[in-house]
Amino acid sequence: MFTLHCTAKLRERIKRPLIKQKLPSTTLLGDWYGTALYWKPQLALLVNERTLMPILLPLAPVNTLPERLGPAVAALLHRYGMALPLIERELAAMAEIEIAKTSNRRVVGTMNEFAFQASVYRERMGATDLAGLSMRLAETPCGAIGYNSPDRLMLEVVSRTHH
Repeated sequence: MFTLHCTAKLRERIKRPLIKQKLPSTTLLGDWYGTALYWKPQLALLVNERTLMPILLPLAPVNTLPERLGPAVAALLHRYGMALPLIERELAAMAEIEIAKTSNRRVVGTMNEFAFQASVYRERMGATDLAGLSMRLAETPCGAIGYNSPDRLMLEVVSRTHH
């Protein structure tokens, strides 16, 4: 179980009830934050609260976005060479999703910066591969995590927890 903290523009698109009381996440990576990017085609930018790891996904169909995040995280972990049992555990833990408002300004600020950077990569470099663009963003040093990059922090979190 985890919580997807959505910006107002994403919440109005998803149209799901918000949780009354937040429960702790049972996933290794913890909760995720999301916003809508009104590009053509429209995208969702999802950022992990613990590591700031970004994932870009098609926004449509928006009603399935929360359920598509788990498989996207599994694919991400696979791209970074994580062991299959770890990937399967994270995917299973992500099967139950709660929706909430954003509450961590650090993550929201990073998400806004990633949205800007992604638009620059897309416009100036013609980057359209969402997985490649997500991995490019993940290499960005972020002040909110001590100028580490989300990809390195994610690998540190996973190795500390499962070795």
